Order: sequence, then structure tokens, then C-alpha cells
Amino acid sequence: MTSVPALLQRNAAEFGDKAAYREKELGIWQNWTWSEAADEIDALALGLLTLGVAEGDFIAIIGRNRPYLYWAMVAVQSVGAVPVPLYSDASADEMAYVLDHCGARFVIAADQEQVDKVTDVQGGLSQFEQMIYLDPRGLRKYDHANLHQFSKVQDAGRAALSELMPELNRRREALNYDSTCVMLYTSGTTGKPKGVVLSNRNIIETSRHSSEFDSLSAGEDILAYLPMAWVGDFIFSLGQAYWTGFCVNCPESVDTMMTDLREIGPTYYFAPPRVFETQLTTVMIRMEDASPMKKRMFDYFMAHAKKVGPAILDGETVSGLDKLKYKLGDLLVYGPLKNTLGFSRVRIGYTAGEAIGPEIFDFYRSLGINLKQLYGQTEA
Repeated sequence: MTSVPALLQRNAAEFGDKAAYREKELGIWQNWTWSEAADEIDALALGLLTLGVAEGDFIAIIGRNRPYLYWAMVAVQSVGAVPVPLYSDASADEMAYVLDHCGARFVIAADQEQVDKVTDVQGGLSQFEQMIYLDPRGLRKYDHANLHQFSKVQDAGRAALSELMPELNRRREALNYDSTCVMLYTSGTTGKPKGVVLSNRNIIETSRHSSEFDSLSAGEDILAYLPMAWVGDFIFSLGQAYWTGFCVNCPESVDTMMTDLREIGPTYYFAPPRVFETQLTTVMIRMEDASPMKKRMFDYFMAHAKKVGPAILDGETVSGLDKLKYKLGDLLVYGPLKNTLGFSRVRIGYTAGEAIGPEIFDFYRSLGINLKQLYGQTEA
């Protein structure tokens, strides 16, 4: 498989009825199978062709983690164009720099907030032509001369299926390992953000090796909540998801993320150190209000977990009595605690972005969570 769109076609054939994406909307989880996701992506790709998207065009994608925007990434790749995800919390001026620097002809925006940012600066964008928006709320009275609703672009694509499918197939088949997969921008903390062009080879090989290292399978569940413009999310939520065929779950909002985490119970989880630290702090605060008996039981079994938990996790030799006490602790303390945190099914966990305190790292590993420190950079 030499491109992400090729992986999509494979997954639709092999995992057709298996969940590919979930999104919580108005408190209810919506579900799309790999076959349904492939149909949605094809419709959008055909719709992009009706708008005149050419091979090699740069198309910016702005918004929080939603299945539709992940589909947009793959649809853009399918027509031979290059997706350029932007940070959704960036200011209009910050967006203007990236949009002008990459020469984006098209923008796919999540909602009115992102549309307004681009509209404010579009006069200074020499290459910009048209924008597609996902959420129509607040946009009904906007000038739609160069503004298109996401669902209507898909409808136009479906209507042009017989006419444009041969061209879409030609463009998909022209993709290879050296074709550009995505352009990601660095954070720009020491200067202007730099655009990093990553090929299909970069993304697929990284995803393949990391998936094989952790024995990832199509049965995994992840929670996609980190910025879509960050290389880590692109690898986790797109590269590895398409390589292995696992399900990407998108929370309803930032405010509901922790609740959604508990409901999904991911098997594969990534979070920056501050998230793990906040969760640990919350646990300790709640234990301060617990009854004396619960506090004694918590302290006793956590002390035992810190002593033998990491050794058990690493497969080292532990006495039978210590194993028995650890299993009892898992029944009474560790299991309920992991369930409260949303970690009851976590098999592999990663953290990165900054240093994590050893006491935080040891706490989670003592519970049996295989937490690892990840190092990387956008350029590599």
C-alpha cells in the first residue's frame, strides 16, 4: 500500500462493517463503518473535482477533531492535492501567514468562527479562491459566491459520480510512496512556523513500524482530541488508524472530553504530561474526602502497587503472595480507579511534549498502565 487512499480502499474491503469513526453529538455516539467512511470520502473527493481542485493544490483544513475533517484529509489526498491542517485556536493573522506561505487555493473550515478568521484576511491571500464549511450555523446570510457547504459539495460529488469517477481513480492510482501526503507546520515558538512536507513513505512507514512495535490491531480504540495540525495526531488518528484499521473516536467538545474518555474506554491512549498530572491530582483530592477506611485501603494497596506493579507490568519475577495481593488490590482499588479515569481498557499509553515527573509516570505504571515517553519532531 503506497498511499493513505489506497489503505482506505483496503480497509473498506477487509473491514467493511467494522467501526472506523465515532463522534459524540448531542450526547449520542454516532458510528461510521469503513465502508461508510469510504463512501463519504469518495463523495467529498468527487465534490472537490467539481470545484476545480487540481493535482498539487494546497487545501487548508481548520477545526477540532471531527470525522468529517479526517475524511477531508483523505479526500484531498485522493484528488492529488495536499492537505494542510491548521491549529483551530490560531488567530486570523497566524492563519494568514500559513495560508499565504503554502499558497492555499481552498480552505475547509469547521464552523463560523473559522470562516470568519479566513474571511478577515482573505484580501491578503493571493492564491485563495474558495472555502467549504462544515457547520452551517450562523452562515445562512453570508455571501456564498465562493462559500460552499460541506454536505452540498458531497451531494454535487455524488451527482457527478459517473462523469468524474474515472478521473478520481486516475488521480488515486497516480499516487505513490513519494507523493506528498501532508504539509504540517511547526509550532513557530522560535520564529515563523515552517512548513514540513511529509510523503506517503514518511507517514506509512512510521505508522507501520510503530504499529508493529506495539502490536496494534484493528480492535483498538483511540480518542482523537489533540490538535489535528500536530504531527502526533496525524500519525495516531490517520496513519496508524488506516494502517491497522482501528477506530477513531472524536469527543463532543473539550468540555466533555473526560466524560467521553470514560465512555469509550480507549485501548490505545496518548496525552501530554499535564493531562496525566491533572487526573492524578483529581484522584488525590477526591481521596482527601473519602472515609477513613477507604483512605487506609487506598494507601495500603497503592503502596503495594508502587512496589510490585511496574515489575509485574514488565514481566519480571514477583512472589506468589505479592501477585495475590496485587490482584486483590486490582479488584478493590486499581480496577475501579482505572475505570474512573477512563483507563480500564488502556493497553498502551504514550506521553510527550514535555518532561513528565517520575512520580506521575510511576503512579500510572504501578496501576498496570503501560505508559511510555515518546520523543519526536514534525520534521522527522
